[in-house]
Amino acid sequence: MGVARLRSGDVTDTTTDAAGWNLADIWERNADRFPGALAQLQGDRSYTWTEFDRRADGIAANLLAAGAQQQDKVAHYLYNGPEYLESMFGLFKAGLVPVNTNYRYTEDELEYLWTNADAVAVIFHGTFTERCADMRTRTPGVRTWIWVDDGSGPCPDWAVPYETAAASATGRVQPPWGRSPDDLYILYTGGTTGMPKGVMWRQDDMVGSLDAPSKRPLPAVPGWAEFDERIAKPGPRNLPAAPLMHGTGAFNAMWNLVLAGAVITMQGRHFDPVELLDTIQRDKVNSISIVGDAFAKPILKALDAEPDRWDISSLRVMVSSGVIWAAETKAGLLRHNGRLIMVDSLGSSEAIGMASNTTTAESTATTAKFALGPNTRVLTEDGREVQPGSGERGRVALRGRTPVGYYKDEAKSAATFVLHDGVRWSIPGDWAEVEADGTLKLYGRGSQCINTGGEKVYPEEVEEALKTHPSVADAAVVGVPDDRFGEAITALVEPHAGDEVDEATLIAHVREHHAAYKSPKRVLAVDTIGRAPNGKLDYKRLKAEAMERLGLS
Repeated sequence: MGVARLRSGDVTDTTTDAAGWNLADIWERNADRFPGALAQLQGDRSYTWTEFDRRADGIAANLLAAGAQQQDKVAHYLYNGPEYLESMFGLFKAGLVPVNTNYRYTEDELEYLWTNADAVAVIFHGTFTERCADMRTRTPGVRTWIWVDDGSGPCPDWAVPYETAAASATGRVQPPWGRSPDDLYILYTGGTTGMPKGVMWRQDDMVGSLDAPSKRPLPAVPGWAEFDERIAKPGPRNLPAAPLMHGTGAFNAMWNLVLAGAVITMQGRHFDPVELLDTIQRDKVNSISIVGDAFAKPILKALDAEPDRWDISSLRVMVSSGVIWAAETKAGLLRHNGRLIMVDSLGSSEAIGMASNTTTAESTATTAKFALGPNTRVLTEDGREVQPGSGERGRVALRGRTPVGYYKDEAKSAATFVLHDGVRWSIPGDWAEVEADGTLKLYGRGSQCINTGGEKVYPEEVEEALKTHPSVADAAVVGVPDDRFGEAITALVEPHAGDEVDEATLIAHVREHHAAYKSPKRVLAVDTIGRAPNGKLDYKRLKAEAMERLGLS
């Protein structure tokens, strides 16, 4: 692993001769030390670390035999399941680059993504066979198609059955070019405010970022003696409730494999809190990754409805990122499992672990209030550091272990990964202020900021207030054109079953929490907010819906 590398967080981007971590090497180490331990489980399909390792070798061997070259890109077009991480392991073994694919994308979006990523292969679930058949002429750069059987039909003659590929290796695979800490993982993000962008993470930087909160971090220069001492036994069982195609699910699952743990995936393809709770009880899950209240509220609702149905005492840690996780929801979950440690992480595809909020039975739950990480600051647009208690707002910025940039997009890379006084910062766009006690008060992404009568309003803070009303299951807030104010705050509200949306009541409710100018001018009832699988909102679509409903389109 001792190869030259570029550490993205250095004050100056210079190449050094220091070694770094590579995920394939780490996972192979775990397979050698804990061969019979559980690595993956989905329903009645279970794989030990030895099986996980060998099947990943098969995927690596198949792609190398098909002509894949060093750091070629391979797209995952998969729902959650053992094949996702198993094939990712295979790609890392072969020195190839995994590329995530949103399984909700249209053919035009798939063409853009796979072409932009220069994908040479696609690993896809059988249910996508017809769409992939259409994509073959639109993405001629994709030379290899690997079909994962999900019972939806036969393997097409132009694809390789996944099980055939997984069984194709007789031993451990090493590519002719070797492996490197510079080997990439590319995570495509965005799509609602522009075309998706491929965030390029060096594996060594990803390991360092995910390991940063640890009480006993791994050494910067890899050493197996230190690693073996740190990872002394098989690790916990993690369930990614969020899709592995998104960072929240993928980062937590990958890190659990670094800890020699097991990854449990649900069989359903849409989030179901009952299936989640059944799986936690049956498989003795220790940690789960969710996306804020989009997942936590349905979980709590199921537990409250049947408090004696599930034994979730094995669950110790819930990690969330991406969407607000309300204090009331956290307090409710603690009623059902007083041992829970709930970690609300402020992060993104471009910046892992900028700030966090940890809630236990002994602490006081808060909403959208975070403790800054050691490498996190709030910076004004001219690079000044926002001072605690000043009331000034800036953007949350992370230095140190950050991505290399966006794949093939120098302009957007320069806008997000910014150099101030010789220090390179990742600034995804979250606006915040620093309270007098040093904690972070988050307002949301500036790209969604509403300018009403000269006042800036962040949708998340209004949404948070709306969702505390007992009639509201979910809410989204957008700005629509207004002759007087420039933009008028408009809320789209999804009520709980059996409840109705009362516009005047909800407007008054928001005014109890915020200044009057932040309250909606209109509240529109919707059947569903329609969150994406990662729990996030498509503000562009929601704004168009609000404008059509109000006769403004």
